[in-house]
Amino acid sequence: MNDRAPLADFAQPTLLSELAPRYRVIRAATEGLAAPLSAEDCAIQSMPDASPVKWHLAHTSWFFETFVLEPHVPDYRFYDAAFRVLFNSYYNAVGDKHPRPQRGLLSRPSLAAINAYRAHVDAAMHALLARTDPSSRLGALIELGLNHEQQHQELILTDVKHLLSCNPLKPAYAPARTAEAPASAQPLEWVEFGEGLVEIGHDGAGFAFDNETPRHRQYLAAFALASRPVTNAEYAAFVADDGYCRAELWLSEGWDWINANSIAAPLYRGDRARQFTLHGMQPVDGHAPVCHVSLFEADAYARWAGARLPTETEWEIAAATVPVEGAATPDCSRCSRSHQSSRPRAASGPATDSSCAAPAAACVTSFVASRCSTARAPSSAGGGRNVTVSTRVCGDPSRSTRPTRCARRAGLQGRS
Repeated sequence: MNDRAPLADFAQPTLLSELAPRYRVIRAATEGLAAPLSAEDCAIQSMPDASPVKWHLAHTSWFFETFVLEPHVPDYRFYDAAFRVLFNSYYNAVGDKHPRPQRGLLSRPSLAAINAYRAHVDAAMHALLARTDPSSRLGALIELGLNHEQQHQELILTDVKHLLSCNPLKPAYAPARTAEAPASAQPLEWVEFGEGLVEIGHDGAGFAFDNETPRHRQYLAAFALASRPVTNAEYAAFVADDGYCRAELWLSEGWDWINANSIAAPLYRGDRARQFTLHGMQPVDGHAPVCHVSLFEADAYARWAGARLPTETEWEIAAATVPVEGAATPDCSRCSRSHQSSRPRAASGPATDSSCAAPAAACVTSFVASRCSTARAPSSAGGGRNVTVSTRVCGDPSRSTRPTRCARRAGLQGRS
């Protein structure tokens, strides 16, 4: 999404009657995520890049009020005109906005007032969705709002995890599930993809955000993608080999970052054996994909393993052959375990259907690396946020080591 008013013309026409049940379910799911939290929990902002849960609850309602109700319901009554500024995020065309780093200072309105705001917006939306003369454009705009709300559901869990990790009590967001026997990681294999002209971007079927268009052609050199993400045990080998102390493995900016911030392990690690999760401190499963490493760490691991991170095009083409498995859960352990059985299918040439169904889509903290198909696979591959090491290290060295947007999309953002 961009910093202007949302664009919905590229979305498929949607009947309002089809959206009504989805609207109820998605809005209720957001409130369900906030249910285990106290009013105090919902008001805290743990860093400038995070937002209080209370703000997420209000902003997702602000979206429907600003872009759906105000333009399309002539007699719509605003719950509070001041909310237009308080809960604008980055939509410059709408007007002023409260500074993001100061969202945690908003002790008022209260959580109760925010919940009343949501109920006010929901009542107006339910009336709108009951119309018998649906507008295709309006349906597409509501579809956009629902996908936007689901983005904020992910952000709520991400921000709450960081918030609770800052508490020395290391409190759990939710009780831990019954312990499961760790599933062994599948042997790592390299899946070859041929060179050729490929198409990437939204193919026109179903919903897409505006930054997924336009669909376009791009030449792709042959590459190989690892068949699964890098595990905690594999990343531990990188750490044990002084991976955080060897400047030759790191981009210069990444080297400066780990030294300035004393980074020597993935985020949320209490020690090598335990890590903080939304279920509190839990043992590290050596077979599970490694989580919560930055782009810099993923890139350094890939270089250590004799591979590199894939380009966005490589990742999209490979991921298009894999069905989505698992579901977003309060931590990535369950969904990432299911991803270990998902592997890109080999292709004699690049796939042309590039609707991105990444096997690690439910894990916001996974990463993939890659290598040239003509190079020998490293004996110990992978390591980072659910790392799938993927393209060969041959040809232009700057191309094989440059961090890519696909890695950031997979959750390789840096820490604050």
